[in-house]
Amino acid sequence: MYVAGFYRLPIAEGQLDTVVCTSGGETRNRSVTLLFVDEIAGAIADPVRRRILELLRERRLTAGRIAEQFELSRPAISRHLRVLRESGLVRDTVVGRERRYELDPTRFGDLTRWLAQFDQAERWERRLDALETEVHRTRRERRTGGSPNSFEERTA
Repeated sequence: MYVAGFYRLPIAEGQLDTVVCTSGGETRNRSVTLLFVDEIAGAIADPVRRRILELLRERRLTAGRIAEQFELSRPAISRHLRVLRESGLVRDTVVGRERRYELDPTRFGDLTRWLAQFDQAERWERRLDALETEVHRTRRERRTGGSPNSFEERTA
């Protein structure tokens, strides 16, 4: 379960590293973010839990309504919901005798940020944008008389 505060994590045998985790789920230490990613990845590893997330993407549902979508016992569905709740992907609200479940999208950000580092397209897009900026800057300098390092001065 996600709790804001300080965490002591092992960094080597017999040593601990203190890290800070803010209430928004952002961390000042990458190792805590990876713990969140591990929690989330574990929660979504099961196909039943992924299907529950898909159901909750559309609207809030009670455990009973969720259980109707599966050929599993209600206690089994409750265990899956507990895993999703403890990972922070789902939150619940008690209304009378019912417990209603809904997605908590804030935790999906941890996983999205972690996965983004592997997005080669984004990385190349940034590099190509930088190259385009440099080409435009060079053209502009040539039209306005150039900089001290213009081509004409370097070849003179």
